[in-house]
Amino acid sequence: HIVNDSFSLSPESASKVTVLLKDEAIQKTLLRASEFMLKDSAPFYFEAIERLAKDNYLPTNEDILRSRQKTTSIVETFFEVENTVCRVIDVGGQRSQRKKWIHLFQDVTAVIFCASLNGYDMRLREDTDVQRMADSLQLFDEIINNQWFANTPVLLFLNKVDLFKQKIQTIPLSVCFDDYKGNPNDADECIAFIRRKFFSKNKNPEKQIHTHITCATDTNNIATVFNSVRKILLHQVINDTTTPSNV
Repeated sequence: HIVNDSFSLSPESASKVTVLLKDEAIQKTLLRASEFMLKDSAPFYFEAIERLAKDNYLPTNEDILRSRQKTTSIVETFFEVENTVCRVIDVGGQRSQRKKWIHLFQDVTAVIFCASLNGYDMRLREDTDVQRMADSLQLFDEIINNQWFANTPVLLFLNKVDLFKQKIQTIPLSVCFDDYKGNPNDADECIAFIRRKFFSKNKNPEKQIHTHITCATDTNNIATVFNSVRKILLHQVINDTTTPSNV
């Protein structure tokens, strides 16, 4: 890695990066970012680089929200909201990690499945022959039809809607789904199509699947989604405690 713990971003270096970003070739390269797996948040930090380089810099909420740390192991988090204790198990999404965590979901109240809308034109880092959206659909199929989750509600988060709405104006959904015949620039129509693709994987007509269109960096959006999710989870807990046992 070029950047390490001893790296220091000087105002002079930041100024040079700002000039470089204005170059036409760099701008065209950024439009093809999905081809070389540039992080989604990179353009944001590029634009803010002179602010980041100031001696008195303190990260804003957005700076923190847009930072990314790859999940490569199982991470368990507990938090309390209105006297309700929530336990969240975050797992590694990489293919090599899946066999390590699938068994953990046997007794969960619900499964939250996050899929990036923005990844429809991107490839897996582990296998560049596989489209990210196709991989998400395959994993979703495996999760919702697993016998362990027969009675477990699934919360489908179609994330990064902000980036998706930007990208769909220049890169058609047909690069991933050749059967999409709708308006190539209508984000809502494209999202509805993607949602149907995920729902089509469900083999159990009684299965509860709740969809949320999310933008993880939009705190208002996430607050609304979280309240909705909390109600679903509490309803499920009540059902679990009042349903007579079959044993």
